Amino acid sequence: LSPRAEPLLFIISLVLGGILGEALGLETRLERLGTRLQARFARGEGGERFAEGFVSASLLFCVGAMAIVGSIQDGLKGAPRVLFAKSLLDGVTSLIMASSLGPGVLFSAFAVLFYQGSITLLAMASSVGVNQDLLREMSIVGGILIFAIGLDMLGIKKTKVGNLLPAIFIPLLYYLPPLQEFFRRFHLLGRG
Repeated sequence: LSPRAEPLLFIISLVLGGILGEALGLETRLERLGTRLQARFARGEGGERFAEGFVSASLLFCVGAMAIVGSIQDGLKGAPRVLFAKSLLDGVTSLIMASSLGPGVLFSAFAVLFYQGSITLLAMASSVGVNQDLLREMSIVGGILIFAIGLDMLGIKKTKVGNLLPAIFIPLLYYLPPLQEFFRRFHLLGRG
């Protein structure tokens, strides 16, 4: 952790994000969408893993730091370089994933477009100051979610990562100016 990192923020983010995601049933909704796409588009060999490919690839491509940082930079500065690099990495990864999970991986492109596009549009309209601290905290949570996806894909530990997606955005709330003033005033979460 860097000297200015908030050691409790990622835990709080995961807890609150998990509660919100569970209440919204995000993982179930993603799986249902994958199943509907499978019923409509999957034919023949490889179709049985279509939904799994869609959900796994969508989560993997959406929770990484590059998706968040790149979308925010594009929205604030009109600088899509990080997103271009991410698209190259995602393209190579999707080819590898599609070889074992089938064509559902291709359909994750629509989820990524919606997700990254939403972040870009929010950043364009945002009045919240985006700084290195905020990006770092969002990236920490994203890194933890990528680790959980890896454990799930390897069959080591099943985690409903889709339900944890809101956790990435909890640091945005923490860095709102009124909350920052509150934390400074009462010396909470490492602020002094």
